[in-house]
Amino acid sequence: MKPAIEEGIASSRIPNFFNLSVKGRIQALRDRTSLTESDLVALDNGSHTLKRHAADKMIENVVGVFGLPLGVGLNFLVDDREVIVPLTVEEPSIVAGLSGAARTARLSGGFRTQVTDPILIGQVQVVNVKDIERAQQALHQHRDEIVELANRVHPNMLNRGGGAIGIEVFHHRAPEGGAEGAPKRDMIVVHLLVDTRDAMGANIVNGMCEGIASLVEEITGGSVFLRILSNLTDRSLVRASVEIPVCNLEMKGFSGKEVRDGIVLANDLALVDPYRATTHNKGIMNGVDAVAIATGNDFRAIEAAAHAYAARSGRYRGLTSWYVKTNGDLKGEIEMPMKVGTVGASLESNPTVKLNHRLLGHPNASELASVMGAVGLAQNYAALRSLVTAGIQKNHMSLHARSVASAADVPQELFDWVVENLVESGEIKVWKAKELVAQRTQNNRPTVRAATSAWQSACGKAILLGEHAVVYGRWAFAVPLPVHIKSRITDTKNGIRLQIPQWGIEQQLQSDDGHSTDITRMLEVLLERLELRNQPMMIEVSPSIPPAQGLGSSAAIAVSIVRALNDRFKLSLDDEQINECAFDVERIAHGTASGIDNTVVTLGCPILFRGATQDTHRVFEPVRLTQTLPLVIAFSGEASHTSTMVDVVAKARSKRPARYERILDQLSSLAQEGADAAREGALDDLGETMNLSQGYLNALGVSTRALEEIIEIARSRGASGAKLTGGGGGGAAVILCSEGTEEVASAINTAGYETMEFEVAPHISE
Repeated sequence: MKPAIEEGIASSRIPNFFNLSVKGRIQALRDRTSLTESDLVALDNGSHTLKRHAADKMIENVVGVFGLPLGVGLNFLVDDREVIVPLTVEEPSIVAGLSGAARTARLSGGFRTQVTDPILIGQVQVVNVKDIERAQQALHQHRDEIVELANRVHPNMLNRGGGAIGIEVFHHRAPEGGAEGAPKRDMIVVHLLVDTRDAMGANIVNGMCEGIASLVEEITGGSVFLRILSNLTDRSLVRASVEIPVCNLEMKGFSGKEVRDGIVLANDLALVDPYRATTHNKGIMNGVDAVAIATGNDFRAIEAAAHAYAARSGRYRGLTSWYVKTNGDLKGEIEMPMKVGTVGASLESNPTVKLNHRLLGHPNASELASVMGAVGLAQNYAALRSLVTAGIQKNHMSLHARSVASAADVPQELFDWVVENLVESGEIKVWKAKELVAQRTQNNRPTVRAATSAWQSACGKAILLGEHAVVYGRWAFAVPLPVHIKSRITDTKNGIRLQIPQWGIEQQLQSDDGHSTDITRMLEVLLERLELRNQPMMIEVSPSIPPAQGLGSSAAIAVSIVRALNDRFKLSLDDEQINECAFDVERIAHGTASGIDNTVVTLGCPILFRGATQDTHRVFEPVRLTQTLPLVIAFSGEASHTSTMVDVVAKARSKRPARYERILDQLSSLAQEGADAAREGALDDLGETMNLSQGYLNALGVSTRALEEIIEIARSRGASGAKLTGGGGGGAAVILCSEGTEEVASAINTAGYETMEFEVAPHISE
């Protein structure tokens, strides 16, 4: 047997994956999959999920979007190809069971699969036929004509190497009206066989059946009634197999031979008893359905086909076969219908589905069917092994205990210990978990409390006017937002650690594990500047500003951490020095940073700011408001990377400098006019400068379809001004509502976008 390929950077084997934070797991996928940087950010901040306005276009009567966990099955080796499998499922144990089964399988070469051509059957029912035998013969004689007509309905499918390939003709007899003893009704059913290639194909086949109906009537002299595809896709099959040596089946308390013989015996029952077979096949579909849902395929059709195929002999039975080879190894096989698609509008409409196809490496339909066949066999193995060894119930108890420990907010360092003791006690309850934590904490209570700084905060910001222009020494107008990032410093004995629990970050600085992040690199520069790089500490950050949305999260992190360091180590830094430290960090975060973000965040007041050039220094002045600014921040659901969008503008400017200089001048002029309007309380004038500014930003190529939709909604509901804020390319829009924010925010929320409502009051600048 061919051994598993050597585990390298593209391996689906990721040891201790379950012990990583969610953010750590996402980062672990970076070099192992085809996920883009945007995909990784979207997974991190949750912006990949289906939005309500998109869902409203998918089905009728939409009132919301329902979420399910998205996990990954690891360790899969399918036909010598490493695969990380997306799984959308709510039932505990499925993801872990699949990953464990795949790990066992890869030790002996993984799974082998075969896939037939992706054939769908369309059925055309013909009734009121006077001469059944003659009509059947005529249909066969006109086979080529029928196939040619079907292909004229969908010529593109033929061009892609698929299309209608033949027909089958059946004679059926049914009771008249279905009543017992009533006369029989004869009918002819024409099966149109269609190769749908990478499409799921339901609409294609239905259209072809409609297209040939008149011709079938003409040929048979009968009347066509039903014309629709069949979901029994027994011409589109997947076969998967795995061989596992006895030595790889051993587990605590059970020899390999005991596990092997137990699996065979359990499978035998599913082959003769439909009651066991139903549960047996449900276990298979636990895995298959999870992949189908994750990849946007019709899991209901796959389920129906699987169960119909299981009963094809006239008796319902299990879909797998497990037996002992002559050399003593265990071999498992599965054969089942598997008609899936990897292209089509229904797949394109859900952003998470598209992401999952990239996670799989952009498979075609046959490759996806192979993976799903392997997953079905793996899930069956995991369930059977659990049944014949420790038992399903014990495994479920452990999973239940983990859920209870999580609900009880058990600290990570005590988590496994609490789970183990919950199972042992038999009291798997939240109160028991808390009791165990209290007991352990009491026994290990430290006698000396570590020195800790007070929490230090920094606000967010929104650029109302002048983004991108400010990078080239022009003016911009920005205001603080009443959302904050807080930081504090706690003394430790060893090293420097950063914790941002809300973002799933727990990182050792200066580590050599290859998992350094932008934030840790920023902090290393900051600590070097402040001569604290060798000082052990824990840096805790608590953000209420979402990252990568153009609201100053990186600047706020920098300012709040500098303030916490200043407090803990008595550095005597004033606001000007804090601002300069944060500016150093911003240049790492954004490459070409103007300094406006860190200045607004440090001062906490509206400012008119001019970026530096080779000949001039940065200049800023407070803008004293005379009237409150009612603002809505609306999130596009797309991550915004300022450095990327700055590069986009820079490249365009380098090609046509004169043209882009004029646009930057206009943005700068609007920023000055808008600041004057804000000083005078002329909100409608301020809004007009924002609307004009958005036009120029769109011309620079930094707006997006989602941002434009948000802006259109806001303006249609009476907003004075609406534009993107920050770098663009995603992120957020800032909306000025001189008549109040509620109606505008509600309309944007109805369209499926999230919003926050703020007021920037005059007293902030005083």
